[in-house]
Amino acid sequence: MPINKGAIAAQKLRNEFGIENPDDFSIEELVHARDIILEEKKISNFDGRIVFGKAKTKISINSEIKYSGRRRFTLAHELGHFELHHNMNTHLEDNALTLDYFKNGGQEYEANQFATELLMPSDSFIAYTQGKLFSPKLLRDISEHFQTSITSATFRYLEIGQHPIFLFHCRDKKVIYWKNSDNYYRKVRDITKLQPPEDSVAMEFFNNGTIYIKDESAQEIEKSTWFDTSAYDSNDVYFEYAIVTKDYNTVLSVVWEK
Repeated sequence: MPINKGAIAAQKLRNEFGIENPDDFSIEELVHARDIILEEKKISNFDGRIVFGKAKTKISINSEIKYSGRRRFTLAHELGHFELHHNMNTHLEDNALTLDYFKNGGQEYEANQFATELLMPSDSFIAYTQGKLFSPKLLRDISEHFQTSITSATFRYLEIGQHPIFLFHCRDKKVIYWKNSDNYYRKVRDITKLQPPEDSVAMEFFNNGTIYIKDESAQEIEKSTWFDTSAYDSNDVYFEYAIVTKDYNTVLSVVWEK
């Protein structure tokens, strides 16, 4: 298994400042402790930006980010760039960070892993989710508990949660990529870079703008919606939960078995 440089850097930072619990600190405090200039302003097309100067580093956060959890993850991501990459670049600009969680490119992935481990440490995350049934409500509870975005909470659950899930990231009515929990294999239909399935919740949003209320967010679907099936497949119950980001016209579909 490859070394997770981002997680190691986050653990090192927590040890340096004696941070035991995620709610023991603010990201702003860590940024200022590193003598980084922090500004919040409107930035077109970007959530965050870091500029490495000869004497000072500056992090800029888009003042139009609507959700505090997303802002916090963005700031942690930029701090991750400082901890990991300050000798490699003059500046980096980031957008839709959690939606591009598995984006190709080592630096972006490492910064995401840093932010994830800093905000949702592995031991704390496992302890919080232990024995809890998987559901959209659990993802929302994780997001609230760790003060991060529901999207980043979902990706963290994919990595170390107890219940196996699949994630399908769609943007502008196209499937961008999909990921599955370790040791949870289902043959996915060949739809990457194509439209999401017609009977998916994701496609319902793109066609009709439908967003289900919290109590109805787990929508029952057919296994054949996202996966290849055969005549011998059992009639297992599957669900799809669509996490919608209207600003970017994206849907992150969470798919799981009952």
